[in-house]
Amino acid sequence: MANVYDIANELERAIRVLPEYQAAVTAKSAVEADSEAKELWEQFLQAQKKFQTMMQSGQAPSQEEQEELTVLGQKIEENPVLKAYLEQQQRLSVYIADIEKIVYAPLRDLQ
Repeated sequence: MANVYDIANELERAIRVLPEYQAAVTAKSAVEADSEAKELWEQFLQAQKKFQTMMQSGQAPSQEEQEELTVLGQKIEENPVLKAYLEQQQRLSVYIADIEKIVYAPLRDLQ
């Protein structure tokens, strides 16, 4: 029987050579090279992290905080570099979701 860790490592390497993964890497490099896109992305990640932390601790974000995240999301949609990056991430996430279903099937059987 094959070692499950070896199989997992092989899967990781296979994901890295997918055209969708490579496109996401290229799109991320474009974000890193564009100072406006990079700054906007960092602001979004910080706001998102704050929002998630509040939700996990049982706190409701204020209307102002929710609006801030919405405005940042809109700015990201308007930025072609970030929009392309998110589109590439979405394409890759289809594979990841399918793989998750397969990997977690044995655990679902135990419920």
